[in-house]
Amino acid sequence: MIYIKNLSEHVDKEVTLKGWVYNYRSSGSLVFIEMRDGSGITQCVVAKDDVSEEAWEAATSLKQESSLSVTGTVKADDRSIGGHEIHVSNVEVYQVADNYPITPKDHGVEFLMNNRHLWLRSQRQWAAMRVRNEIIFAIHTFFQGRGFVQMDSPIFTGNAAEGSTTLFETDYFEEKAYLAQTGQLYGEAMAMAHGLIYTFGPTFRAEKSKTRRHLTEFWMIEPEMAYYDLEMNMDLAEDMIKAIVSQVLEKCKNELEILERDFSALEKVAEKPFERMTYTEAVDILTSDETADMLDQMAESRRQENLDLEKEEQEIKKEHGSAKKWRKAQIDQRIKDISARVAQIEEDLRNIPKWKESARNFEWGNDFGGSDETVLMMQFDVPLIVTHWPAEIKAFYMKRDETNKLALGMDILASEGYGEIVGGSQREDDLEVMEERIAEEGLDKEVFEWYLDLRRFGSVPHSGYGLGLERTVAWLCGLSHVRETIPFPRMMGRLKP
Repeated sequence: MIYIKNLSEHVDKEVTLKGWVYNYRSSGSLVFIEMRDGSGITQCVVAKDDVSEEAWEAATSLKQESSLSVTGTVKADDRSIGGHEIHVSNVEVYQVADNYPITPKDHGVEFLMNNRHLWLRSQRQWAAMRVRNEIIFAIHTFFQGRGFVQMDSPIFTGNAAEGSTTLFETDYFEEKAYLAQTGQLYGEAMAMAHGLIYTFGPTFRAEKSKTRRHLTEFWMIEPEMAYYDLEMNMDLAEDMIKAIVSQVLEKCKNELEILERDFSALEKVAEKPFERMTYTEAVDILTSDETADMLDQMAESRRQENLDLEKEEQEIKKEHGSAKKWRKAQIDQRIKDISARVAQIEEDLRNIPKWKESARNFEWGNDFGGSDETVLMMQFDVPLIVTHWPAEIKAFYMKRDETNKLALGMDILASEGYGEIVGGSQREDDLEVMEERIAEEGLDKEVFEWYLDLRRFGSVPHSGYGLGLERTVAWLCGLSHVRETIPFPRMMGRLKP
């Protein structure tokens, strides 16, 4: 079977493609079908004089998302989508799809989410899912190439790892069980057997959050490494992210272009060293006069951009009435782009005063919120690794420094304001200290006995981290909300389809 992605291998040859109608238009004795087959989109040109009467009737019966088979000759054409088009000799229709609900017009987010099973067919969603697939492949390639063993952790657990307030509780044959927040604790056990391991699976958080960065069900990649300290942990995470970005840039150029992603921003991530600083240094930047001035300048820049866009929109609207059909289509698209950008500018102008106040009044010892991460990352064009956090706001299993006040943890904040994508630490390896932490947290020691065994029998320094897949997809695709980063997102109020 031949797929659209391989058409370059069949120029001037006859092929048969099977797929669906992505777009359709007719002009007298010609029918133009934009056909998709899951691997890509190509234009198929049906000339009435070149096909049978039956094939012509089939071609003229088509509607959006009708399923069909097309036979024809592949021709190279740089003007066509994908650089090729099919000169059709035969058309066979499997089903004519009537009244497909998702049309080229604008739809509201709620409508699109209710029709997620169909929305996945649209070009931008298709591109995002292909990038997701490449990210997953890049992750496996990276770890397998470094001698890591992929292991699987259970989804049902008897204990909390990140705190009991964000757990989905369920009945497990008359025992209390929880959906896993992380595979980390089990990962530590597996690292004591294999040295270098990683888990890759679904995790669940029951926190009632409706931000752009939160899902209740998401996928985590969690390596655990015996004999790794914090510095080695940071180096590995940076190398992993660079490898992912490099592979996506190499393999997903077409998808990134569909998503209108800025290549240069990602190229910096792949090429430049990441920024590193302590939590205290990050707080100093956040609360500085320089940051306040930067936000003021940003607000002024946004206001000027808004005025420029309004002027441009007025000018091209005057041109619309007398423009040719092809130019009207360009103008309509530009007006849509202007509208989307103006909406973003207006949101920024609403947020900047809040960001400024939050940053100015941030107190040492608090965790960074989404706006704090956004403001910090406005000042860097590559990811930032923040280390040495106040121990009170980090998990009980993180090792502390010699002062016992700072956790040897690290968070990696993605560039361009996408927030935390990695959280990790050097793990506490001392049995007595771990027992004290479990008591301080008010946790049931009995359910952690197996975890304490890792400190009783051959304890070693070790580290690990977790990478959130969906946040990484959002960042690399330039998506504003994680709901578009997973085929069927689960959020507060969203359980269907």
